[in-house]
Parts: sequence; structure tokens; C-alpha cells
Amino acid sequence: MKFETVDAGVYPTLIHPPYKSTLKRGPTQPPLRLHAPVPVQQNLTASRSLILPNDLDLTAQGQGEPLGEKIVVTGRVVDEDGKPVCNSLLEVWQSNSSGRYWHKRDQHAAPLDPNFFGLGKMLTDDQGRYRFVTIKPGPYPWGNHEKAWRPAHIHFSLFGNVYAQRLVTQMYFPSDPLFDYDPIFQSIPDAQARERLISRFSMAHTVGGEMLGYEFDIVLRGRGATPFGI
Repeated sequence: MKFETVDAGVYPTLIHPPYKSTLKRGPTQPPLRLHAPVPVQQNLTASRSLILPNDLDLTAQGQGEPLGEKIVVTGRVVDEDGKPVCNSLLEVWQSNSSGRYWHKRDQHAAPLDPNFFGLGKMLTDDQGRYRFVTIKPGPYPWGNHEKAWRPAHIHFSLFGNVYAQRLVTQMYFPSDPLFDYDPIFQSIPDAQARERLISRFSMAHTVGGEMLGYEFDIVLRGRGATPFGI
């Protein structure tokens, strides 16, 4: 496997003043290069026994139908050479349709949905493709300043097939008016790299009158890499 360099501006800036918490937690000293032996690229291929029956359908984990717009999200995971990353673990988490997470630390004034927990996981297939069903998440206030709202998004955690492909990022939805005001999204300097975090509406993957489809392809490493987006 070859390792291409990533273009400047693809990774988020470690200290981005509009994103206030980075002023306290971002490193203020330049990074140190460690001269160590090349690590063994351990294969991280996962077992399908990790996947439970409803992990691929986040709308089927409660006792009834959750509230909100039901959607399907699909895409391909590829490496820097465009080859599919197969049989690799992908995890997702998100807020509900009201913009609230099923987590004790999320106490903002939006209702919890007893039928939606916002957690899923899956494995990519032989073509690197994944697919899951969920509810479109809502935007939410996050306290960065008085009018700070996060755009609707889904968190992705990908392990790839080797440690060097590890990625945690976020998928956004097209034409969100909050993009220009979100310092997390804007912490990625390169505009084209930011666009790689935005899913595409897909009529091909829309399921009848049941749910709209969205595509989100992910590239692990290289010049076309999907940016980190914690």
C-alpha cells in the first residue's frame, strides 16, 4: 500500500478560535516527528458476529416507529488507490429528529424519542459499500455562543483495514443554511475538502414513498481523503 500526502487544508485546524473549546484543548507547540520503525500494518477485518439484527436499521430498535423523516444512507468506502475497503467495521451515531442525543450529558430543551437511540454499526461488503436506515437528525444548539447551532449531521467512525486508515468524521446534508455559521465545519480550511463531508441526495436509493436516499462516499487517506470531522 502506498501512502500519498494529504493536501494542505484537508485536516481541521487544531486551534480554530471561532470554535472556542479549541483554544483550551488545542496544542500550542509544534508537533514532534518520531523516528521509529515502520509499524506493522495489522489487518483489522471484522467478524460479522459483531452485527446485531437491528444495527443496520436505527428505526427498528424501539417498541414502535420513531418520530421524524425516515431516510436511507449508503455509499462506498475506498482507500487512497480507489480500491474498496471490504469487510470493515463502520459505526454511526446521531441525534434524533429534534436534535437531541440519547445521552445523559445532552440536556437541552428538546424531547427524547423513546423509540430512537441513534446508534448503529455495520460492515462494508465486498465492494466497500455500506447501507443503513435511520431518521434524519435535527440541528441543535451547542453553547459555543448565544446563537450557535450545529447543522444536521451523522457521526461516522471507520476502522478501515489497517490502523493508518482510522477515521472519525461527520456527514452533513445538502444545502444546510447553517454551514456558513458552524465553526466545526469551517475549521477545515479547504472548501473542496469541506464539500466531501456533504452527502448527495439520491433518487436511485430512495425507497418508494417510504424514505429518501442519500449517498456518502468515504476515502481513507490520500489526496482525495475524507476530512476528519469530530
